[in-house]
Amino acid sequence: MLNNFKKITIGILLAALGIAAGATTFNAYAQSATAPTSYGSGVDLINIPASTLSADEAASLLFMREEEKLARDVYNALYATWAYPTFQNIAASEQKHMDAIKVLLDRYALTDPALAPGKFTDPTLQALYDQLVAQGSISLVEAFKVGTAIEEIDIRDLQTRTPLTDNADIQWVYNSLLNGSYNHLKAFANALSRQTGETYQPQYLSADAYQSIVTGSMSQGNQGGNAQGMSGRSQGMGRGGRWQKP
Repeated sequence: MLNNFKKITIGILLAALGIAAGATTFNAYAQSATAPTSYGSGVDLINIPASTLSADEAASLLFMREEEKLARDVYNALYATWAYPTFQNIAASEQKHMDAIKVLLDRYALTDPALAPGKFTDPTLQALYDQLVAQGSISLVEAFKVGTAIEEIDIRDLQTRTPLTDNADIQWVYNSLLNGSYNHLKAFANALSRQTGETYQPQYLSADAYQSIVTGSMSQGNQGGNAQGMSGRSQGMGRGGRWQKP
């Protein structure tokens, strides 16, 4: 009887420890999934004051919110198809990018355009989502090509939009997203090269710009930002929302 009581007591203690450990893990994950408010420079977003927002700046924020959502939704869809961890990991990072933009939408009292997964307010982004998921479902190689294309276009968009605003908080967030996209591009390019055995060749960025990203010499802010990205004026997108090489 005494031995049974000891076993029961130990079992209860172990269960309690397991619950506590699980809670700690969940809390750590929840904290990591929140919108980033600090950056490598040591500056905190909440300490950067809001500025007057122009119509163009507002439109840029709304578009970037959906563009980051497109990346997240495509990667989640491709992970569901191929179960390749890179898609899941980068989709989680894209959620943080979305969260960072949402902080600015709330700050400037802008209505969030984000809809349910796979649905977009912007019809151009809706067409792109449908096209990219279809392309990425053909093969794992095509899925990696979709990932690199999204990141290259995202980089071009951010490089174009960052110097068009003088709001320090928007510049801060765009630079943070830009550096994240550099890492995402390298991850997808490496995965594609491992899959094909070939050296990755950029689709939308210049060879010099891509090499700067790979070597880590690309600085924050605008780098070659004279190209348009996923917007309707994109050089990389033809009629009907189809992506084309510039």
